Amino acid sequence: MKRLAGESVLISGGATGLGRAIVERFISEGALVTVVDNSKDKFAEMQNGRRDMLECVSGDVRNIEDMQRAAGQALARFGKIDCAIGNAGLWDYSTPLDNIPTESLSGAFDEIFGVNVKGYLNLAKAALPSLVRSRGSLIFTVSNAGFYPGGGGPLYTASKHAVVGLIHQLAFELAPAVRVNGVAPGPIHTKLRGPRSLGLDTMTIDQLDLPANAAAMMAIGSVPTPEEYAGSYVHFASRSDSIPSTGGILMTDCGIGIRGIGAAAAGHALVEKYI
Repeated sequence: MKRLAGESVLISGGATGLGRAIVERFISEGALVTVVDNSKDKFAEMQNGRRDMLECVSGDVRNIEDMQRAAGQALARFGKIDCAIGNAGLWDYSTPLDNIPTESLSGAFDEIFGVNVKGYLNLAKAALPSLVRSRGSLIFTVSNAGFYPGGGGPLYTASKHAVVGLIHQLAFELAPAVRVNGVAPGPIHTKLRGPRSLGLDTMTIDQLDLPANAAAMMAIGSVPTPEEYAGSYVHFASRSDSIPSTGGILMTDCGIGIRGIGAAAAGHALVEKYI
């Protein structure tokens, strides 16, 4: 028996990268998947040969109406929602506070928090009635930056710390009707882009070649593929494997937590700059 046979899953940011890998894995486990993403040019390729199991909706996670429409299409197509996964995100390319232009700070904050935090809230709000009826679950993508410095700049790191708090609070509020958990990946070689407000919207994280440049810093000695991260989401979505879990976050951070990442002492450069 496939672990997610007949389960209806709504996922944001599912057209590329980690989200795409989660979609592929969930379909292989028998799930019926609805993807909401702003990369609608990927939809035809994704649905090729699997239209019976995959619905695609174009939308902006920052817009509650778009998320409600996506939840409505999932219900219309598959009759229920058993799991909703918040995965759409932006990365700030570890831009330090001192390097963010003063005139760009407010816009960058709104853009990153709008996608990384508000997007998850919108998904939860839109899917909540259906999840209560199905006694389903929410899963949010966190990051090693939700726990440790060095995985992003202050905007990204703060947004992922906020996601940790969101998981804990929603797990408390929604128990026992809906379980809420998170997965905290380490580095991933994907098309994750940066915010337009910082001029990073044409950058993608795969341009950094993390498998070549970051593997030596990982305790496991490698940078996993998106496919290697996807199984953790199956665990939390499975009704048989994660019954005791709510408010939990599965650390899949390549061992960053037991090794640390990067070098401290960035403040020395500021002393030389300003004093």
